[in-house]
Amino acid sequence: MSEAVDAAQFAFELGWRLRGLEAVVGSGGWRRRAMGLSVRVQYDEGGGLWTAVGDDGDRRERRSADTADEATALVYEAFGLTASRPLPPPAPGRQRFTLIHCPLGEHPGFDDPRYEGLKARPPEGCVVEDVGGYLGLRCARPGARLLDAVAETCREIRAEHGLLMADLGIEKLWEWSQDGTDGWGAEIVGQLLLMAAERGPKLGYGTDDLVRFLRTAAG
Repeated sequence: MSEAVDAAQFAFELGWRLRGLEAVVGSGGWRRRAMGLSVRVQYDEGGGLWTAVGDDGDRRERRSADTADEATALVYEAFGLTASRPLPPPAPGRQRFTLIHCPLGEHPGFDDPRYEGLKARPPEGCVVEDVGGYLGLRCARPGARLLDAVAETCREIRAEHGLLMADLGIEKLWEWSQDGTDGWGAEIVGQLLLMAAERGPKLGYGTDDLVRFLRTAAG
């Protein structure tokens, strides 16, 4: 399709959508409530507090706190919603992460008999949890860096229960955060490596092949 045709089609679709929006606004039918709760957070340098303002289209609530997360949580609660607060940082020398047994091409389910041993004897620092129907482990494990802790935990589970935990709960692998060896970016790297560890052997590539590939490709 030519660029001229593409541009014409885009202009037509945009005009149609704008006409629909004008009709709704003109008739008084547009309401922000249909969009749900919106929250804006701002830092007050003079007072040293974060202020969150929530608006659901009917009313507006304002709350302040020492952190943006806490101010946002207070606004959610003011609207009668459940607020999620970030967990405190793990103790020094420990790493926090989630492991999920989500084997490629399978959906064994949380109650699968193969999990009986792991449920009865999870690794130290891990708690078994149903994660969207899959068996998951919420862990706070010793490790100098995140990947060290993840690798040792996976090794222990594979040795004792025969399960390869190849999922760290990362859904959008193309996203990125350059936040150091123990942050979200490291979790994304760990997810990619675990996926390779599971999928490579299914194609005939062993662990040594994968390690050699990394060393060769990365120089």
